[in-house]
Amino acid sequence: MSKDLLARWRALLPGADGLGQELIARWSEPHRRYHTRHHLAAVLAVIDRYADLAPDADAVRLAGWFHDAVYDPRSGDNEERSAELASNRLPAAGVPAARVAETVRLVRLTAGHTVADGDADGALLADADLAILAADRDAYDRYAAAIRREYAHVPEAAFRAGRSGVLEGLLALPALYRIVPHREEWEVRARANLERELSSLR
Repeated sequence: MSKDLLARWRALLPGADGLGQELIARWSEPHRRYHTRHHLAAVLAVIDRYADLAPDADAVRLAGWFHDAVYDPRSGDNEERSAELASNRLPAAGVPAARVAETVRLVRLTAGHTVADGDADGALLADADLAILAADRDAYDRYAAAIRREYAHVPEAAFRAGRSGVLEGLLALPALYRIVPHREEWEVRARANLERELSSLR
C-alpha cells in the first residue's frame, strides 16, 4: 500500500519524496481506524477516475493527500490544521502559489462539504471524500464501525449523540454528490445508509 501511494505521489509531485513519505506516515498513524492509507487511496482513486471534470485536478489530488493529514479524534480543528500543513509544506516542494492556495481552500472545504455552485474542484473532492457513504451495506457498516473505534475514548451515549449530529448534518445537505456521473445512484444508496445508521443510534 505504501509503495503504491508513494508511486502516486511521485507522479503528482516528482522530487518531493520526503513530503510524500511524511504524508504516508501521517496516514499510517496507529490511532487511525478509518482515516487511514486505505481511505486516502480510495479518495485518490475517485479523483483520478473523474479528473477530467476538475479545472485543476492536481490541486484536487493534493487536497486529497492533505485533507486528513492531521487527524486527531479528540480535536475539532483537523481540517484547519491540515490546511495549514499544506500551506507550510507545498511551497518548499515547488508547488506554484496559485495551486497551493487552491489546495488549501479545498482542504478547508472538507470541514463541512459545502460546495458552491460552479466549484468543480470542490465538488470532485467532496464527492471523493464522501464516496464511502454510497458503498454497499457491508462496506458502509465496516466504515461506521471503524469510525466508532476511532472514537473509542468517547462514552457510548456521547458518541451516539455526536454521531447522530454528524449524520443529520450530512442528510441536511441539498445533495451529497455534485459532479460524479452516477451521483443520483450514489445519492440514493448514501441516504439509505445514513438513515439506517441514524436509526440504529437513536
